[in-house]
Amino acid sequence: MRRKVLRVDITPLSEAIDTTLVLLTVEEAARRLRIGRTTCYGLIRTGELESVPVGRLRRVPVDAPAAYVTRLRTTDQAA
Repeated sequence: MRRKVLRVDITPLSEAIDTTLVLLTVEEAARRLRIGRTTCYGLIRTGELESVPVGRLRRVPVDAPAAYVTRLRTTDQAA
């Protein structure tokens, strides 16, 4: 019987960030925000997190997660 090997990306986030990237996958954006993929898609669906279509794919501009956090911080300070 052959066992399946589960591969998990354990690269530290600081090493995993490629500064040449312009667009992130939804999974990469979720990882940067430390949220789940489903939550990230929800933020995209409501327009809280900017994204762009690339063919049939959905991509997040590399600066969008930081802009989202900035908006959260500004809203939190105003409340």
